Amino acid sequence: MDGVCGSGRHTVVVMKTITMEDRDIGTVEQLKAFLKLDTEFQFVVESKKKKYAWMEDCLRKFGYHSLKKKKERTIVRRYIRKVTGFSKPQLTRLIGKHKACGKLFPDYSKNKKLGFKRKYGADDIALLIATDIAHEHLSGEATKKILERTFRVFGDTKYKTIAGISVSHLYTIRKHNRQYNSSGAKYLAHTRATSVDIGVRAKPEPCGKPGYLRVDTVHSGDLGKVKGVYHINIVDEVTQFEMIATIEGISELFLFPVMKELLSLFPFRIHEFHSDNGSEFINKVVAQLLTKLYVRQTKSRARHSNDNALVESKNGSIIRKLFGHNHIPTHLAPHINDFDRLYVNRYLNYHRPCGFAEDYVDARGKAKKRYREWMTPYEKLRSLPQAETHLREGVTFETLDDIAFAQSDNDCAQELQTAKIELFTKLRKLAH
Repeated sequence: MDGVCGSGRHTVVVMKTITMEDRDIGTVEQLKAFLKLDTEFQFVVESKKKKYAWMEDCLRKFGYHSLKKKKERTIVRRYIRKVTGFSKPQLTRLIGKHKACGKLFPDYSKNKKLGFKRKYGADDIALLIATDIAHEHLSGEATKKILERTFRVFGDTKYKTIAGISVSHLYTIRKHNRQYNSSGAKYLAHTRATSVDIGVRAKPEPCGKPGYLRVDTVHSGDLGKVKGVYHINIVDEVTQFEMIATIEGISELFLFPVMKELLSLFPFRIHEFHSDNGSEFINKVVAQLLTKLYVRQTKSRARHSNDNALVESKNGSIIRKLFGHNHIPTHLAPHINDFDRLYVNRYLNYHRPCGFAEDYVDARGKAKKRYREWMTPYEKLRSLPQAETHLREGVTFETLDDIAFAQSDNDCAQELQTAKIELFTKLRKLAH
């Protein structure tokens, strides 16, 4: 049957088949021996009020607050927890309360509402709502400052309470307070698109004239967190004249002189410069350079992935084929750029045939492209109507012919491959 364990006038029920009393336990050593008897005892106290009274008697009986040794205090705490079922934090709080007040009692009443006391009432929230509407929802710091000034500087006593609100609690009210949200004052600040006035969102329309360039950058890849070299690729839409350069980074320190050089290498006048929306080209440095050359700058449109498709295809078929996808250290960029200038650009424009698309509509009415015309970019330039009128000042087809026919296509390609082998042999040595 169930036994009863009593301490003074307070009864503790022991869920065992034996009866025990702690009336004769008066020292910590006896309490320690008692706890070793059986650790499976289950104690049930009749009510919360009696639990607090029993604990108060126990602390007084064993002189808990006067115990010097921590081990002795631990034994008393174990005993109290065994009987009452209190958690460690709860027991620590109650012992501290007993030490401070000398009494223990349940901290509740029938009329007491649970939770924190509400500091800001409906009138205070209404003042915050009016302030937010008037100032069109400023930041928390600015709104707090306005509330403080309204009370302290302008003497409006209605703002006395709400003027002391913290910024974090102000945001909590804005987000979760029912009165605030139902008032129509809640404000959603949607992400705003970044407005950059450099370049025009438009697809290049060359109308058969050369000088409408597409540009993009190709990164050689990272090694850990170390960046590799960048290849700058510029392609003319009509003739597919292409100029490539390699730089250490895409900051204006490296990009500006290379861009200036590449634009000067095209034999025809430049009318338009088109890129994606990357900051390496959409910046004031590039814009000033193009303005000096009287070149219109355009950038790709949203949801039009084909706007820069020509140069993207050249990135894969030429640059990746020449240099691969592996990481190339930045200090090797000048050596690769010399290779581009001496061999790659000449080969691409005068000795490597390109396919030129022809639009047609099939039997089902679907627009398609086919590639029947294959020629080098230089041949395409010469084939244009009134081609001479497109050349830059000081450039003639006679001087360009000297470059185009100085060697055959195979000789130029072989020279390129030999130079490429020598370049990569040199790069391996310099990389180590």
